[in-house]
Amino acid sequence: MSLRNEERAVFGSKFAAIATTVGSAVGLGNIWRFPYEAGIHGGGAFMICYIAFVFLIGVPVLIAEYSIGRSTRSNIFGAYRKLAPGKNFHFAGYLGIIASLLILSFYSVVAGWTIEYCIASLCGQLDFSNTEIGHRQFLQLTTGWRPVIWTVIFLFCNTFILLGGVTKGIERASNILMPILFLLLISFCINSLTLPGCREGLSFLFNPDFSKINSSVLLGALGQAFFSMSLGLGCMMTYASYFNKETRLGKTALITSGLDTAVAILSGVIIFPAVFSFNLSPEAGPTLVFEVLPHIFTQLPGGIIWSTLFFLLLFLASLTSTVSMSEISITFFCEEKKMSRKGATLLSSGIALIGGLLCALSFGPLAEIKIFGLTFFNFFDYASSNVCLPLGGMICSIFAGWYMDKKILREQLTNNGKYKFRIFSVLIFFLKWICPIAIFLIFLNSIGIL
Repeated sequence: MSLRNEERAVFGSKFAAIATTVGSAVGLGNIWRFPYEAGIHGGGAFMICYIAFVFLIGVPVLIAEYSIGRSTRSNIFGAYRKLAPGKNFHFAGYLGIIASLLILSFYSVVAGWTIEYCIASLCGQLDFSNTEIGHRQFLQLTTGWRPVIWTVIFLFCNTFILLGGVTKGIERASNILMPILFLLLISFCINSLTLPGCREGLSFLFNPDFSKINSSVLLGALGQAFFSMSLGLGCMMTYASYFNKETRLGKTALITSGLDTAVAILSGVIIFPAVFSFNLSPEAGPTLVFEVLPHIFTQLPGGIIWSTLFFLLLFLASLTSTVSMSEISITFFCEEKKMSRKGATLLSSGIALIGGLLCALSFGPLAEIKIFGLTFFNFFDYASSNVCLPLGGMICSIFAGWYMDKKILREQLTNNGKYKFRIFSVLIFFLKWICPIAIFLIFLNSIGIL
């Protein structure tokens, strides 16, 4: 059974399909968020739980998104409407669109910081001779009106790629950026393995102390797995709508999840040996990347080069993620509102720009304006990451497990019978029961009930 519109854009190769979906998953969640979450939750034990949840919870939901996207070749709103006409599941599309625009708004601010840090590092303007100076410099670089400029510059880069369309913009950028990103990651890993604290850092990451596993570690690892893979937004559903008919969804899901996890682990290999080499705390939290690491770089031979390359790495990872987030609303505007690709891209970027400016200024002139006690930046982060993502993922899992025609799902996973998918019944069980319950626990934990 086919619900595809054959005139729609299609990725040109298997490599492009993997590069774009990995690019969507790999971002600040891997390189910025994973190390500080692992640091806070005890290192190795957290990582083991994280990997388990990626493949037990993340992969089934990812397969569901892929199947829904390719079978309908539609935007997230239209996909649910095509597969369940007369039902209200299509309203989950609005949830994904709103979440993507909220994330794009605050995410672009952090990505803007990476550009400023990269340029300041290249010009030798960063002074991280000690952590106190580093903290003051972080506040100086991220408050006031300066972040506005860098947020605008980042969104301009994002828009430039999107205006190229699916094949000449997104696919071409992913094919170039992802290999560069992995080369930079490997270079940093090699450097970290030469540091005197290498043994302690690797032990912290790879020697799990299972006595540290508690409900906080489990829920933290579950949330990280979900956030890291960009699930619940509709990014993967949208990108899967551009897959060709030869793409094997199960295999692509495993490769995407594996490479996404590898980036997170490599980020830990980069950061923890450096942290232990200079007797710093792995529990530094969200400031680990912007305050602690620059302090380490200044003490390394060729520190300016390493610092510049690291923030370039963060910028590239941010860009591949925001391109996929933008595509969610762009396809909606094109297909549901009948807008041109250019008009839809400019509208999506314009909305993100307004939200980004509010978030950027929430560290300065708009700091006193609060929504439910939160600044614009914190509110956008909380509403999207803690509410929209888990709800969107839970709806996707329930829809695929309980309501989606299993004939369509099986055809997508077997490429119309060309390949075998031996664990189909296991996948359905996980989508019906395990994944929704796990995601519901993430949601309760996120809103502070657990």
